[in-house]
Amino acid sequence: MGRPTILLADDHKMVAQGLASLLRDEFELLDTAENGEALVEAAVLLQPDIIIADISMPILNGFDAVRRLKLKGVSAKIIFLTMHADGALVAEAIRCGASGYVLKNSAGEELLSAIRVVLEGKTFFPASANQQLDVSASEAPQHRLKLTRRQTEVLRLVAQGHTMKEIAAELAISTRTAESHKYEMMQAMGVETTAELIQYAIKLGLT
Repeated sequence: MGRPTILLADDHKMVAQGLASLLRDEFELLDTAENGEALVEAAVLLQPDIIIADISMPILNGFDAVRRLKLKGVSAKIIFLTMHADGALVAEAIRCGASGYVLKNSAGEELLSAIRVVLEGKTFFPASANQQLDVSASEAPQHRLKLTRRQTEVLRLVAQGHTMKEIAAELAISTRTAESHKYEMMQAMGVETTAELIQYAIKLGLT
């Protein structure tokens, strides 16, 4: 019996290279996708045992990519590897059918442990993420803010993992204007992090 096969999806090349080095000793790394659309294409073609995917990726974010894979009948187990320690994102990962959720600032051994656990048919959600989930569920805002068309466009691109410079180029506005839109939304929502902005974008169906 061969080694378990893994498909990796992360648009940050240095992160992807580091993960590849970590995984190769124990698993067979089939390919590395740099965006959500490439992930879907590779997963359908290669049919890996495990998919390790970032949430914030260009073209198609991790959540939407996984939803497409489910519709296409891809049976791979999903582990989200992300910098976002946000309860609402953990909840969304679970709704997408993910089996694991690992933070990028965790030790590499935690990712390896998550893969082993998931291969056994179990789930891996760290205690810290579960605590975040409880807090988010109890404190989630019950109102929906009214966003301008431009703010909605900026929010959608933020949720897709684009930088302010990339957003400015996409919308033909200055970087300062893009940052201003982001700041105004954060002020209106009462949030302090990009992760919380992404959480709101998910609630609006912008991802």
